[in-house]
Amino acid sequence: MQTHNVLISAGSNIGDKSGNCKKGISALIRAHTTVLLGESKFYKTEPVDYTDQDWFVNCAIKISTPLEPLELLTEIKRIESEAGRKEDALRFGPRVLDLDIIFFDDRVIESDNLIIPHPRMHQRRFVLMPICDIDPNIIHPVLNKDIRALLAELDGSGQKVSEL
Repeated sequence: MQTHNVLISAGSNIGDKSGNCKKGISALIRAHTTVLLGESKFYKTEPVDYTDQDWFVNCAIKISTPLEPLELLTEIKRIESEAGRKEDALRFGPRVLDLDIIFFDDRVIESDNLIIPHPRMHQRRFVLMPICDIDPNIIHPVLNKDIRALLAELDGSGQKVSEL
């Protein structure tokens, strides 16, 4: 069975934020012979885009999975829904659980339902810092820069991030 290496960002800013992330990750690992290969520290992060909301807890994981990208997305959406996430929620607004596929092997995918690498990941300190915990040398397959370089390119404005 062929497996894929995938980096996923997890976040929550409602209720037990760290617990929500841990439960979402656990649900993903239990599914479909998925194996956890690495995990970041947990970070308290300032909201971006829609700022009138509570701060988030964010982390990242690296998994090995036999699922193809759209199958994994379907599984992620099911886990988010079971955690209490509403599909009609405000874009970039508060959420119980947010799981985003950041990288899927070194594939570049653009479909109506899924864009990989995640289209805004290189602008998000709350995504880049946790991925650096796992592997700062991962190369973005479109930008051809490693995660450490992308993090260094962010300016200092906004996006406050601190370890929990």
